[in-house]
Amino acid sequence: MLRQIWIVSVLNFKSLSSRFWQSMVIVVGLAATVGVMLSMLSVSAGMRQAYLNAGDPNRAIVVSKGIEQEGQSAITRAMAPMIASAPGIAKDKDGKPLADRNLNMGVPVLRKDGSKGFTTMRGLADKGQGVRPELKIVQGRMFQSGKREMIVGVGAQMMFQHMEIGEKVILPDGEWPIVGVFATGDLLEGQLVGDTETLITSLHKTNYNTVLVRLASPDSLDTFKKALTTNPTLSVDVIRHSDWYARIASQSTFALALLGYTVGTVMAIGALFGCLNTMYSAVSTRGREIATLRALGYGAFPVAVSVILEAVLLSMAGALIGAGIAWSLYDGKQDLFGNSVFHLSVSPAQIQLGVIWAIAVALLGGLFPSIRAARRPVVEALRAT
Repeated sequence: MLRQIWIVSVLNFKSLSSRFWQSMVIVVGLAATVGVMLSMLSVSAGMRQAYLNAGDPNRAIVVSKGIEQEGQSAITRAMAPMIASAPGIAKDKDGKPLADRNLNMGVPVLRKDGSKGFTTMRGLADKGQGVRPELKIVQGRMFQSGKREMIVGVGAQMMFQHMEIGEKVILPDGEWPIVGVFATGDLLEGQLVGDTETLITSLHKTNYNTVLVRLASPDSLDTFKKALTTNPTLSVDVIRHSDWYARIASQSTFALALLGYTVGTVMAIGALFGCLNTMYSAVSTRGREIATLRALGYGAFPVAVSVILEAVLLSMAGALIGAGIAWSLYDGKQDLFGNSVFHLSVSPAQIQLGVIWAIAVALLGGLFPSIRAARRPVVEALRAT
């Protein structure tokens, strides 16, 4: 049986040159389907990875109870010292707790293409770099506490205008010069950062948004959380930083991923009909050849398998071409969605998904033509050709 499948399939593929343009319908259709789907999924995958990179299991974030976004949270000045003195927080070299009082707000910017947009401006306090050791100054210097100075992420510098060192960020209370550029490897790179206390005074705010702490150990979260949530003077939620961003990632990327799969499904349906037409045509073209093989004693099953194998290999070729184009155009490319700056991602797992998608289309598209080829009476096929 395997020998018959092999011989019939080899003969099948040798005749592909005479059916080149018909076969290209499947290849091009699946290349377009997989290429478009992966290019759309690269946005959701890249954004999700950037969110996950921003979270650290060794940190915990404290927000107002029931709040799901940092900008909506309010931690009063009276609450911040109580949070910082709770057990379970790592200590800095000076013996003080690594707890950073944060601000988080939107600020208008001009994109490189001239359109208006928003990005996030974040305030870091004196323990900010201790809590976020991944923040590294790559150009210029760190802002000084008490001064109206900003540092800008490498992503924001690439996506927005007027983000070079020496240029100024315009806030309601005046100009804030940019004195440095930083990198973190996550979403923070698309943001502006300044001194929390200077910002809160200049912008006439009365509360911080969050407090971010570095845990003494990953297991210290329960101790830290219990101390805060059992304090009757506090009404806060304590969440591991990685869990916080994992939740945001799921909420933020679900719609994008759903759109990618929806478009991919619609295009796959079109490719399926193209595959059906092509394989029916191939079976008709090879009618005499198939009938001759059947007359020589080759079974119906090897004939049917050869038709499906042709559809699968052509579809896989198209999927790999489409995935290769999507990977070369989008993987690692910096992009902006909303106020998030991140790198697009076309991962091996996504490429594997595209190939599986193509195989499914091929199996469905080759099934009925293969049954027709296997069941067609030998005499009828010889007379028809």
